[in-house]
Amino acid sequence: MDIQTLLPGFLRSANLCRYEDGRILILDRRRLPFEQEYVECRTVEDVASALSAMVTQGGGPLETALRTMIMAADQGRDLDEAAALLASSRRTNRTMAHALEGLLESCRQGADIRMEVARILARYDSCYEKMSYYGSALISDGAGILTTCFAEHSFLLSVKRAVMEGKDVRVYVNETRPYLQGARLTAPALHEMGIRCTLVTDGMGAGLMKGGLVSLYMTACDLYMECGAVVNKVGTLANAVAAKRYGVPYYAFALEKSPDRELELEYRNGVEVLEFCGKRITGEGIDALYPAFDVMEKDLVSGVVTPRGVEK
Repeated sequence: MDIQTLLPGFLRSANLCRYEDGRILILDRRRLPFEQEYVECRTVEDVASALSAMVTQGGGPLETALRTMIMAADQGRDLDEAAALLASSRRTNRTMAHALEGLLESCRQGADIRMEVARILARYDSCYEKMSYYGSALISDGAGILTTCFAEHSFLLSVKRAVMEGKDVRVYVNETRPYLQGARLTAPALHEMGIRCTLVTDGMGAGLMKGGLVSLYMTACDLYMECGAVVNKVGTLANAVAAKRYGVPYYAFALEKSPDRELELEYRNGVEVLEFCGKRITGEGIDALYPAFDVMEKDLVSGVVTPRGVEK
């Protein structure tokens, strides 16, 4: 299947980000689904700042960083320094850093950077398609699937394939505070793709599992560790523990297993919990804490969907 045509519009490669007229244009996911605006970046520093500010997230930084490397080459920048700056903008998700390392190595061996970026992006599309076969095979007819945050290509395509196979599926999408990616990205994406979905609050997952509405838990994976643990958006752990308690399988999607031995979990500014869209949601003088990621130990994970198959 042509995955680009199946994906929701804002996830298609041409819309996610692009390099034109000497600048990187990044679709600002913070404004979706109400406005479609692009953040203009003319330097590597601009892009790194945009990635840190969550202009795009999930798989978005990966594609953005690769295209930014072309801009850096055109500007005569030191590519190693550019790659290091981009990788430091999102420290927990190491897939972007590994992709940049691979790009640099190919360029050192004489590869054309434009052709190499195109090759890498095409390879990722191929990986997403393979993962959709493995993911859809895990989805039974009549499944109620809970997801957390925005699992993007591999999850969306897995559910779409299951629906195309005639399976009756409903996805329960939690809000995903404080940015509400579930409400603003996941639910609209599923709706656009013709997949039945229901928006729920972050605290409803355990009750839905206990009540039998949720029979499968699926999320993205910001980091798939050598020990078999997975890292994903904060809030994933609570649902994974509940899934274990109520016998609901939990599967994560990951492009690769990280070779990194050390784990750096990103803590973001607690102000982001106190506000939404620039508007304060609690009283003055109140503190907030924002650990951005959870770690799910291997015993909580039924399997990880990869381009090679489902690893257990």
